Amino acid sequence: MKIWDKGYSINQKIEDFTIGKDRIYDVYLAAYDTIASKAHKNMLLKAGLITEEEADDLEIALNDFYEETQKGDFLIEDEFEDIHSKIESFLIEKCGDAGKKIHTARSRNDQVLTAIQLFLKDYLTKVTHKTIELIEIFQAKGKEFENNLLPGYTHFQAAMPSSFGLWFLAYAENLLLNLSYLETAYHFADQNPLGSAAGFGTSFPIDREQTTQELGFNNLLISSVSAQILRGNTEKATANAVSALASVISKMANDLVMYNSQDLGFVELPKEMTTGSSIMPHKKNPDVFELTRAQCNKIQGVPNNLTLMINNLPSGYHRDYQILKEVLFEPLIQFIDILDIMIFAIPQIKIKEDYMNQEKFDLIYTVETINQLIKDGTPFRDAYKKVGMDVDAKKYQPTKNFKTTHIGSVHNPGFDLFEEKKIKFKQNSKILGN
Repeated sequence: MKIWDKGYSINQKIEDFTIGKDRIYDVYLAAYDTIASKAHKNMLLKAGLITEEEADDLEIALNDFYEETQKGDFLIEDEFEDIHSKIESFLIEKCGDAGKKIHTARSRNDQVLTAIQLFLKDYLTKVTHKTIELIEIFQAKGKEFENNLLPGYTHFQAAMPSSFGLWFLAYAENLLLNLSYLETAYHFADQNPLGSAAGFGTSFPIDREQTTQELGFNNLLISSVSAQILRGNTEKATANAVSALASVISKMANDLVMYNSQDLGFVELPKEMTTGSSIMPHKKNPDVFELTRAQCNKIQGVPNNLTLMINNLPSGYHRDYQILKEVLFEPLIQFIDILDIMIFAIPQIKIKEDYMNQEKFDLIYTVETINQLIKDGTPFRDAYKKVGMDVDAKKYQPTKNFKTTHIGSVHNPGFDLFEEKKIKFKQNSKILGN
């Protein structure tokens, strides 16, 4: 079924090309298009465009269809263009003329927009909850190994003493900061386009505020033209938000790949979490973090792809928008998988002991030696030169007994303050409060 069908067929090659992968990606929108159709049906009833009996029949049929969307084997068959035509065909089969009326005062333009907005609202909520779960895993792991020293690197050279408390908390804090991008994307998604029809409204006396409230949107896209201009912007805002989180996770994964190597050896993965070599029997490869790194880097390219697709389009609907689903949906689902595997893997990382006692790490204490000389009355520049000359003359003796006190330092990472920051975010979050 084609909801634009006027009694003639188009060339099969053209049909296949224009439908593209809609049947695949519209599966993600099926439940949301059903929910939006229920709200639209209720609005049609209020406007006097369908009878109460027709509304009741449509309610039953839409509930049945929604249950079908929740099954793992839900698909859109080749006889349909997309999810919209499948729903309408189902309603016509179940409800007769009432099913033929469901599209009154609605276009496929605002229909797909509404379904995408609802899908992205749910998606952003899910990602926020999973990211907070990962943040709390970093917090717990960092607290557990707060006193385990770790070499801090600059220019890929061991530079100064750090700690696993600082390291885990750093990633927890950066993930928390980047959740603000999700909040921004959620604001874009929390706009109701339903009722804008093809982008110019309708002469029927519809109530757009009714559907806004019923669908749980906090905002109505006022201008019907604005609704069509929004297409692509919510997708890009979501992609930017996920990309920001992915950049943090990619860096963390890269750290762990290096830290797990024999040359550094700060962490160890359980053998059950590693893969082997087809030729070298000793290998235990950290593939889970390498693939995480690659997938996160791929995700960071999505916002640019979306920008290139929409940046020169004028107002109104264009078929170019159809491809947005293809570019965006798979990376979004992949990122959920990444969060899930990190939530599973991070708690199992083993932190090794006593690696800081190796002679190759002695020089990372030079700044502490300088600091001690300053405390004893030596000016900084003189202390710096003395320690540098001792290093060159191979006379340097490390100062390992040191104590930091300021917030965010080796011996005072700041877990309590971070907990307050996290609680404040939760209290102010539009996503978590919705």
